Amino acid sequence: MSQTELSPEERHRERMQRKKELVDRKIARATIERGVLVVNTGNGKGKSSSGFGMLARSLGHGFRCGVVQFIKGSFSTGEEAFFRLFEGEQLAYHVMGEGFTWETQDKSRDIAAAQAAWAKAAAMLADESFDFVLLDELNIALAHRYIELEAVLAAVAARPQRQHVVVTGRGAPDALVEAADTVTEMRVVKHAFKAGIKAQKGIEL
Repeated sequence: MSQTELSPEERHRERMQRKKELVDRKIARATIERGVLVVNTGNGKGKSSSGFGMLARSLGHGFRCGVVQFIKGSFSTGEEAFFRLFEGEQLAYHVMGEGFTWETQDKSRDIAAAQAAWAKAAAMLADESFDFVLLDELNIALAHRYIELEAVLAAVAARPQRQHVVVTGRGAPDALVEAADTVTEMRVVKHAFKAGIKAQKGIEL
C-alpha cells in the first residue's frame, strides 16, 4: 500500500514506529551508569525549581540527599518548608546564605557565608553516603568569586562515582559548564515581576 493510500491514523502510527525505533537505538547505546553533574543557569526563572524537582525524584527513589543553599536564607521559602519534612537520615538541608548581595550590603559577611556553605557542600561531595547533592545558587557565589572555582571543580571531579550533583544559579562559569554532563540555560520570555506583580508564594517563594 502506498503512503497516499494510508489513512491519517496509519500514517501517524508509521511515523511513531520509526521514531520509537530511533529512540530505542539511542537508549540501547546509552550503557554508562554513573553520577551526573547537572548545571542549571541563565537569566530565566526555573533553575532552582528544576533542581528541587530532581531532589523530589531522588527522595522518591530512597536516595540519601543533601541540599546547600548558598544565597537564599533571609526569608522562608515553600521548598524549604516542604523538604524539611524529610530532614533526618534521608535528607541533610542547609540554608547557608545571608540573602542577596544587594540586601546584605556587606561583602565580607557574604564571603564568610559562602565559604561556610562551601565547607558543608565539600563535605557532602566527599561523602559516599550521599547519592544526590543540590548546590542551590552556587553559580552566584562563584560569579562573585566568593568561592574558588578550582576548588569546586576539583571536588566535583573527585566525588563518589555514583553521586549526582545539581548546581543552580545564573552566570555559570565556562569551566563548570564544560565539566557538566547536562547543562540547561533558562531564558526569560516574560516575567510577572516586570509587570509590577510581587513575588508569589508557591511560584517564587
